[in-house]
Amino acid sequence: MAQGFDASAYGRAIADVYDDIYDTTMADASTESAVDRLHELAGGGPVLEFGVGTGRLALPLAARGLTVAGVEGSTEMVEVLRAKPGGDRIPVTVGDFAGTRVEGEFALVVLAINTIFALPSQDAQVACFRNAAAHLRPGGRFVVEAWVPDLAAFRNGTALRLLSLREDRVFAEAARLSPADQMMYTTKVNLTSGGLRLLPANHRYAWPAELDLMARLAGMEREHRWADWRGAPFTDDSRAHVSVYRR
Repeated sequence: MAQGFDASAYGRAIADVYDDIYDTTMADASTESAVDRLHELAGGGPVLEFGVGTGRLALPLAARGLTVAGVEGSTEMVEVLRAKPGGDRIPVTVGDFAGTRVEGEFALVVLAINTIFALPSQDAQVACFRNAAAHLRPGGRFVVEAWVPDLAAFRNGTALRLLSLREDRVFAEAARLSPADQMMYTTKVNLTSGGLRLLPANHRYAWPAELDLMARLAGMEREHRWADWRGAPFTDDSRAHVSVYRR
């Protein structure tokens, strides 16, 4: 793990507005499709979510009858989860999901919505894959959802993009790229009638093939790769992927 990395920092900064921002920038259909796919991949077995957050995936999976546990770096995010109906019934271990262990074996470990890139180094990401494999029963699956790096979107190492625009909110992201370290430094800007909120986050990005190698180092093989949760084919034009690795 990189020196000085604080697994709780992101959630501490964003927990109180995370659900509102997610609802603004992502379609409900994305969550529904993710839950459908994960429920299918779990095959009725127990599920562990790394970076469980406020329970966007864990709560509907539990509502479908699956046993669900989580690992989360931020106590603030866990507090939001606990305040939701059913949130008190999902056991959550607070810690860094690159190394935190949870009791039991699982049919499925999930790391969704680009959270693999929150880990600050290649070593930390490799450790995360190994930690996932250590939690899986034989034949179990590790599912990673992530974007595909698009360096062409940057000009002179920087980029500014509009994420959503409504009458009552402007949500944008400023980013600076460091290709030598495969790092992207971002600050999201949430502007509403109530004021301005800055939400910083760093990303150690990796290409899909690099993630495949991390899986092999952890004793897993890629079983599927789709462009989205609905199972669309992954192509040269895909800007994101859902990859399934099997122990």
